[in-house]
Amino acid sequence: MKKALALTILMAIFTSCSDSDTYQDIETPPTTETPNPTPNPNPDPEPATAVTYTKNVKSIIDANCIGCHQSGRSAGFRPLTTYAEVKVAVENAGLLNRIQLQTGQQGIMPQGGRMSQANIDAIVKWNTDGLKEN
Repeated sequence: MKKALALTILMAIFTSCSDSDTYQDIETPPTTETPNPTPNPNPDPEPATAVTYTKNVKSIIDANCIGCHQSGRSAGFRPLTTYAEVKVAVENAGLLNRIQLQTGQQGIMPQGGRMSQANIDAIVKWNTDGLKEN
């Protein structure tokens, strides 16, 4: 009888000591984060602006290329006076390669000497951004 009573008391002690905490509950400290935080509506505070022909490239082409690349001029066979003509020159006529050559290299455009690196970079980025018109 004493054994049965001792076993009952031991069982009562073990079950009353039990809590709903698991090892993970005990080992992991509580956090103050919300379960579904609201995403930042502007994760990149300074998003890169896409380069377009009308906003960025046309003025570069006008200043550096159309002196020769227009009807009636020495390079009139490859006019660069419209968006479509410049786009075709980038896609099919190696315009990007030619403007990136160094002064003195054969085939450099413009022939009078290399345009500024900023202008070259803008045209390259226009290509990378998808050759957008506006």
